[in-house]
Amino acid sequence: MKLTLRIWRQKDRDARGRMVAYDVDGLSADMSFLEVLDVLNEQLTTAGDEPVAFDHDCREGICGACGMVINGVAHGPQKLTTACQLHMRHFKDGDTIDVEPWRARAFPVVKDLVVDRSAFDRIIQAGGYISAPTGSAPDAHATPVPKVDADAAFEAAACIGCGACVAACPNGSAMLFTAAKVAHLGTLPQGQPERPSRATSMLAAHDEAGFGGCTNTGECTAVCPKGIPLTVIGSLNHDVLGAAVRGR
Repeated sequence: MKLTLRIWRQKDRDARGRMVAYDVDGLSADMSFLEVLDVLNEQLTTAGDEPVAFDHDCREGICGACGMVINGVAHGPQKLTTACQLHMRHFKDGDTIDVEPWRARAFPVVKDLVVDRSAFDRIIQAGGYISAPTGSAPDAHATPVPKVDADAAFEAAACIGCGACVAACPNGSAMLFTAAKVAHLGTLPQGQPERPSRATSMLAAHDEAGFGGCTNTGECTAVCPKGIPLTVIGSLNHDVLGAAVRGR
């Protein structure tokens, strides 16, 4: 299998980037997309060229590190799939594939396909926690949680913070990420004490980081590898409005 990869190359934050084409041959349909980039980097290193910088870690679709836009779609054409789990059988021999970094004002490019996603960390720091009393761990059944609430919390908690929602949003909004982090704690009894302040503080951190506003286009949920639903944004709006009414 032979492919042409058109990859965004940018030396650093201040440099001007451009798309550079590379031919990669001898690929297997069973390779993941990151393995193809590994093959390309071996080829570049052997030739004495600078390898392509890209984020990766677990390569199992768990950590969310492998952020990149493939043929105009965050994480590529396969739904509910991260870039590291996207396999070459979804492409054809001889295809030309464009590979770009997440593009958002709040995600400045560090180098090539690597962007600075520390804005997500600042949103979490603003309110992604609960009050935890000291002492021994409580019994697992000490705080009953209705199944519908537990299911909703688990659904929101599935967010891996990859940033695909930001890359896909025409406004560069991180509202799906922020709402998921707010919803998974606010749905549970343990998250109730900080629920009003959590929503307002994390939303303020979102706006301060430079992310755009949400206009409910739904592109975020379409590319989310974990299928986080748009309803979590409604939950965030509910909590923010409730906090405003209560003056919190």
